[in-house]
Amino acid sequence: MTAQVDVKQVNQGIFIAMIRRDMTAAFRHPSDLINPLIFFVVVVTLFPLAVTPESDFLREIAPGVLWVSALLATLLSLDMLFQSDFQDGTLEQMILSPQPLYASILAKVFTHWLLSGLPLTLLSPLLAMMLFLSADGTQALMLTLLLGTPVLSFIGAIGSALTVGLRKTGLLLSLLVLPLYIPVLIFASGAVQAAIAGLPIVGHLALLGALLALAVVLAPVAISTALRISLSG
Repeated sequence: MTAQVDVKQVNQGIFIAMIRRDMTAAFRHPSDLINPLIFFVVVVTLFPLAVTPESDFLREIAPGVLWVSALLATLLSLDMLFQSDFQDGTLEQMILSPQPLYASILAKVFTHWLLSGLPLTLLSPLLAMMLFLSADGTQALMLTLLLGTPVLSFIGAIGSALTVGLRKTGLLLSLLVLPLYIPVLIFASGAVQAAIAGLPIVGHLALLGALLALAVVLAPVAISTALRISLSG
């Protein structure tokens, strides 16, 4: 019993220490934090100029526009997950350490979500107003972003781990990750569309919650395996 408590305390200590370290390192490069948010705002802002400013049309396409923009903005921020740790040798030390890799990976993905997914979620109501999204639709949008963006971070971390040793990872990372993002995009945009139509969204949210639960359990195992494969090569 004492050994189990000690292991739990060690994992919690690793988790908290890794979050503090990654947060400190991220704020030393504020451009990496701001660029995805700027991309998100620019894409959503320019979209009405490219099609039509009619409120009915924008309200109809708002869920897809907002979610695709958030998805692509999350994709832009995946480089900051493992690249700096790979370059300074920290990643190799993490893998060789006798401490469990699960807690470290979970902390890194959680930090990535705090720095990318959460700001996108908090920014989304302002952009939803620009696209004339209703109050129910905006509420559903924020709920789907809260459930869906962590899944995007976990899936993106798998692709980032597989490509961490490569010089140019942009196109390859997109090809690996984007097909896996499609279920999240379908369920999330479907929930917002249902909310706009006055239909229940519990089913859509349950599916997103199930994807999140699977990601929390299975993704760290896949990420650790991908990291070992990348570094062994």
